[in-house]
Amino acid sequence: MCAYQAELFEESLKQTACSSRIFIRRFMNSELAKRMDHTGFLFDSLAISDALEEIEMQYGESAYGKEKFSTEEIYWIGYIYRYWSYVSGKSSRQLYKQIKPEKLRRLYYPYHSLDPLQAIERIEETSGSEAGKEMDDIAKGVMILRKVRMKDKLKAT
Repeated sequence: MCAYQAELFEESLKQTACSSRIFIRRFMNSELAKRMDHTGFLFDSLAISDALEEIEMQYGESAYGKEKFSTEEIYWIGYIYRYWSYVSGKSSRQLYKQIKPEKLRRLYYPYHSLDPLQAIERIEETSGSEAGKEMDDIAKGVMILRKVRMKDKLKAT
């Protein structure tokens, strides 16, 4: 289930015109996500292209937004959302309200190499406190390193 959702998110980069944020919002609130939240979906053999079409039929075609996440980021986000739903018993809609894809995207680099359960525990720890509204120290450090690397690349060109 996690891999299926991750591949669905990844394929959205190629097959949808809307931004990654819009796609994720639509998916997490869709009837398809609701079915996936229940074990009955396991018996539904739906091709990824058909799943994307179902979401488009529910919400209509959209080219709103331009920003697409990287393949690795969106795959991880899709995987984490489904894993989190499975282990917590929360619906996709509840998880989307709890943590937006923009925050998960910022946490990709510091957390993507962790076991999914460890990543979720870390996210919940920081989200449960006042400090959770800001990125934790590791995420801040990664963001600073990315900025430094970008400056170095610009100087080299």
